[in-house]
Amino acid sequence: MAKTDNIYFVGIGGIGMSAIARHYKKMGKNVSGYDKTNSRLIEEMASEGIKTTFQDCASEIPQAFKDKANTTVVYTPAIPKDNEILTYFRENGFDVVKRAVMLGDLTKNHDAICISGSHGKTTTSTLVAHIMRNSTLGCSAFLGGISSNYDTNYWSNTDSDYVVTEADEYDRSFLQLHPFLTLITAMDPDHLDIYGTKDEMRKAFHQFASQTTCGGSIIYKYGLEFNEGVVDEDVEIFTYSLSDSKADFYAYSVVLNNEGLYTFSVSTPMGQIRDLTMGLPGLHNVENAVAAIALANLAGVEDSEIRKALASFRGNRRRFDFRIRTKELTLIDDYAHHPEEIRTMLTSVKAMYPHRKVTVAFQPHLYTRTRDFANEFASALSLADRVVLLNIYPARELPIEGVNSEMLASKITTDVTLTTKEHLVMEITSKPIDVVVVMGAGDIDRLVEPIEKQMLEMLKK
Repeated sequence: MAKTDNIYFVGIGGIGMSAIARHYKKMGKNVSGYDKTNSRLIEEMASEGIKTTFQDCASEIPQAFKDKANTTVVYTPAIPKDNEILTYFRENGFDVVKRAVMLGDLTKNHDAICISGSHGKTTTSTLVAHIMRNSTLGCSAFLGGISSNYDTNYWSNTDSDYVVTEADEYDRSFLQLHPFLTLITAMDPDHLDIYGTKDEMRKAFHQFASQTTCGGSIIYKYGLEFNEGVVDEDVEIFTYSLSDSKADFYAYSVVLNNEGLYTFSVSTPMGQIRDLTMGLPGLHNVENAVAAIALANLAGVEDSEIRKALASFRGNRRRFDFRIRTKELTLIDDYAHHPEEIRTMLTSVKAMYPHRKVTVAFQPHLYTRTRDFANEFASALSLADRVVLLNIYPARELPIEGVNSEMLASKITTDVTLTTKEHLVMEITSKPIDVVVVMGAGDIDRLVEPIEKQMLEMLKK
């Protein structure tokens, strides 16, 4: 834990950064930070007494945070190297640490439940935290999304030994963690700008798993190319699956009910947990539930506590987030930005609405990711009946010649249109719509409300 009174966050609006900022504010620290743009999350932190500047200028740093002896600076790797505020702190000899280092420090004296994977980890980590919170065990939580149940990405329980956190593979951040319970949901290639190859990325997951503490457990998705030989012999290893009975934890008697939710039972090494209902739609969320149940089960949560928490789970903002849900029009907002996430999301939507037309508004995230997985993106997006593409959201990257949304659109085999953020709402509603899915990890989320407003107007007519 930071020993200074002042903690300044460079990139404070990031979902992981904001959780740590909120923690230190709750602990009585003086917290402030910088981010490029305002957001709902930053506004929520402002109401909690955490101020943010949006100008990358050293003169914007509050005077209290220029006290080198009493200030810790935390930054996210997503911040550009030429950031003026971060440069000021570095050049003037401040204690500057990565977000992952701070998270590792916060979790090292607890029984950390760490959820990793190239996709699926945010919903699963939030579900694990929700189950633990509603059990006699309790937990603290640092989440990668805003829980719809609690309207936050962080909470503290000083009476619990458990802390639940998302383990982010970007920039090898998760290697700062030493879990007691480790989950790996997927190892699909991603962040190849960091890892270079799929094999290097897999090696990082193996190293992360090898850091599981003695007496702990590892659970990974059945079928992953996971080398169990990297794990300490005092660590138990389990697998989970949606429905494959070869796994240690798997679902059976899976039935879609009249409310669009799945009921099922789960087989575990300790016995059967029957009559479960997942509070979120989508078959992929049943698989997420099996993973979460495995962790909760190994932590010692009672079956009755799992059953009750699962039914009351409402997910995260921007994860299969229904904004409109009527027979005439449906609007879903989702953070999906990797081809496998998009494929999983659209497969679930098509299964829920087999006789309705699905329109997807998608904003590609990062030039490198679009370049590396252009064919996979096109294949996944082609599951929709219609695709409306925005320009690539660059985040921390500079443009790459020949890599753009036009290139991606040329590979999509369904009805596809290119547009701008200014014209997105008009473009979506220029043709008959039925089910609309807004997807992406950039700033497309700011357009969800205008789309929702226009669709609600259409319902009134």
